[in-house]
Amino acid sequence: MAASDKCILKILCIHGYRQNAKSFRERTGSLRKILKKHAEFVFITAPNSVPPLEGGDNTENPNNDQYGWWFSRQDDYFNAGDQTDVSKGFDKTQQLLENVFKEQGPFDGVLGFSQGATVVGFLCALKDQPGSCFQFDFAIIVAGFRSLSAMHDQYYNKPITCPTLHVYGDTDRVIPKEWSLDLLKYFVEPKTLNHEGGKYIMMP
Repeated sequence: MAASDKCILKILCIHGYRQNAKSFRERTGSLRKILKKHAEFVFITAPNSVPPLEGGDNTENPNNDQYGWWFSRQDDYFNAGDQTDVSKGFDKTQQLLENVFKEQGPFDGVLGFSQGATVVGFLCALKDQPGSCFQFDFAIIVAGFRSLSAMHDQYYNKPITCPTLHVYGDTDRVIPKEWSLDLLKYFVEPKTLNHEGGKYIMMP
């Protein structure tokens, strides 16, 4: 067997809003099983604790162990459709990611889901900057969207050259397919995987 056949890819995994490293690891179980001989997945938890939904559905993390990468409103609330100049908590996210890349890297690729997928888009843009600590070879963006926070406009000013695979579903009611399609225009030659389902990790 060639030495290259023994190479194990190291992939950083960035969860969605109201998730954490543990819940995202569970959500990607099928993907990890398929790629167990080819990839090592590293899961991290966002730095911002999300208040539980009052009278809402907290079934994904019933212990209220829910986190996010930033808030679109000052009252610790996030909605992907908010047009705002708020990105509360994102400074903590930036510092956490810098530490992760320095202490746990290098990574071959990054995988993000929903709000985490948008963060992966930011990392792809930062990757192109001289002297950036965010270095990797590819990114997988699942149910991604363009952040509407004015504080994040800087990440969309130049074409993003990192090789990317964008995964989105026809029946996603949280992040509509149209939002994921709109994100494609900021990337150079993005690859896509469109499935008939909703908001989940889809494997061909």
